[in-house]
Amino acid sequence: MPIKIADGLSAKEKLHEEGIFTIDKGMALHQDIRPLRILILNLMPLKKPTELQLLRLLGDSPLQVEVDFCHTETHESTHTDPSYLEENYYVFDEIKDNYYDGLIITGAPVEQIPFESVDYWPEMKTYFEWAKTHAFSTLHFCWGAQAALYYYYGIEKRLLPAKLFGIFEYQLTQKHHPLLRGFDDRYFIPQSRHTAINDIQVYNTPQLDILSRSVENGINIIGTPDHRRFFVLGQVFFFILQVEIILEEEYLRDKKKGLPIAVPKNYYPNDNDTKRPYFTWCSYAHLFYHNWLNIVYQETPYDLQAIAKVHPCAH
Repeated sequence: MPIKIADGLSAKEKLHEEGIFTIDKGMALHQDIRPLRILILNLMPLKKPTELQLLRLLGDSPLQVEVDFCHTETHESTHTDPSYLEENYYVFDEIKDNYYDGLIITGAPVEQIPFESVDYWPEMKTYFEWAKTHAFSTLHFCWGAQAALYYYYGIEKRLLPAKLFGIFEYQLTQKHHPLLRGFDDRYFIPQSRHTAINDIQVYNTPQLDILSRSVENGINIIGTPDHRRFFVLGQVFFFILQVEIILEEEYLRDKKKGLPIAVPKNYYPNDNDTKRPYFTWCSYAHLFYHNWLNIVYQETPYDLQAIAKVHPCAH
């Protein structure tokens, strides 16, 4: 939430430089308040655990948030009961005339497939186009981030020589960015993926700001200067409370199958898989969502239909 201060307070300019929102008395008196509307396009096969993780984070806020869920109509889910989706999820035609403060697009286990070969790629393109005029700020994660970067900016993905698997450290590249306010100079994030984006293409795309990266694994978080789009190449939105279990299950599953899987990096103390894993990323995940909701709260037009007039930084 913003802090209300006197117009002439000397700290005001410095607070703004550091990305801390303030409002003056006049603005506070005339400020309209309404719930934030968030749409989640859930591409994960196991939709219920994903819902729980996201709602834990979105619900940890003093703001009132209304959440709708969508699923792709052109892909039949084999891990979630169709009756559950029918009762609790929308498809695109049911929300296409709605407007949202924020949109979240999750990852999907299709990262090694060319984008155009994913069976619901045409539907993804429809969502990407729709978001330009119907959602003020969009968070794209994992494969969802790769897909959006490819669609909007032509940034390609590449196969990694080995799976990126474990907990990795990244450094901030922009000080006082409102999305990462309160983060340390470095933070930790879970990773479990076989692909990466072409970092050089990102550096050569002036419409994009690089917010964090590491020497070892490249870029992690990208945004646009107008805060309309953010791209996170990792799982800060997911596995927040159960990654200790899920990463271990993934590791032991692949190990049992004889697949080439290494011990998750920076996960077990001294890489000893008989010990309890470290848990080093929870606070950053909560901060991330607090900050994003605050951006959305501050910057989305009160009349959501006015989003169509706020053109995002595009191609």
